[in-house]
Amino acid sequence: MANAQRGEVELVVADRRYRLCLTLGALAELEARPVSRLSTGELVRLLTLLARGGGHVLDEADVAAWPLAPEAAADAVARCLQAGGE
Repeated sequence: MANAQRGEVELVVADRRYRLCLTLGALAELEARPVSRLSTGELVRLLTLLARGGGHVLDEADVAAWPLAPEAAADAVARCLQAGGE
């Protein structure tokens, strides 16, 4: 279960729950290779970083295989970034 007090959000993909969290490690990776425009590949990279921050052991290939509409993925990333900034 996601803890909103810690800036976590929940994402359900194919009946499985994932906790997304913006961590200092994710921020460091984003700083090292910033997002210039939100392509599908960048969206997958962001989701992977946020899922890792939530404690999941995933790589970009795992996340790319998720049956998730791009709009739902972008919404989850936006919610997590917003929650992490509060």
